Amino acid sequence: MKIRHLFLFILCLLGTALPQTARAGFQNETLRYVISYKWGAIHKDAGDAVLSLRNNGGNYILGLTARTKPWADKIFQVRDTLNAVLRINGLKPVSYTKSTHEGGKYARDHIVYTHSGNRVTAKCDRIKVKKGKTNRSTKSLAATGSAYDMLSVFYYVRTLNYEKMKSGVMYKTTVFSGSKAESLMIKCLGKERIKLRDKRTVEAWHLRFKFTSDGKKKSSADMDTWVSTDARHVPLLLEGSLPVGKVKCYYIGG
Repeated sequence: MKIRHLFLFILCLLGTALPQTARAGFQNETLRYVISYKWGAIHKDAGDAVLSLRNNGGNYILGLTARTKPWADKIFQVRDTLNAVLRINGLKPVSYTKSTHEGGKYARDHIVYTHSGNRVTAKCDRIKVKKGKTNRSTKSLAATGSAYDMLSVFYYVRTLNYEKMKSGVMYKTTVFSGSKAESLMIKCLGKERIKLRDKRTVEAWHLRFKFTSDGKKKSSADMDTWVSTDARHVPLLLEGSLPVGKVKCYYIGG
């Protein structure tokens, strides 16, 4: 799993072919997570993340902050902030901004969406700062069907009716990640019993994600996530592999 996916622990982007619930909408909420890192004998909490949603007229205002803990800062410091606006009607993204401070580098992506029928286009303005040098660029992205960013998709996936999804069936759609559009395939592996951070054992839906670019080249290691079986469909656990070690993200409350 690439660093840009580390704290974006619910990249659950599903296409319009997926069955949806009749869920009326989300209420104001704040969800908190702890990120655990394992490499050999090292098994420590490496970071924290907070997701928030607020209702504002006809839109949801979304936010995600993620940061590494002091010991992990010495290896690879992360300070990420994501913000997005999502229409309540149809869950269509309006805009998305990602500001990242990772490993001494700064980057900012700002995406503005345009929806026309079954077509989604986006203008992405990018800023990257490395060793005092600033690079600016603009990208145009497009997709047929639904398209999301790495924050708004978190809420879309929670509207799905997993009871109607057939175990083993793969679904495909597009995620806009700054400079490119990535394909994401997702498989529902059914219900499983998992252990939470507080040692409780609960039943959850098990989902697996596969990322590709250019339609076929794998762009990141597969990720597994487990979401609650209640009406909220809260992501409870994510597990993935990094170039060195593995990471788990645990829901700890909200």
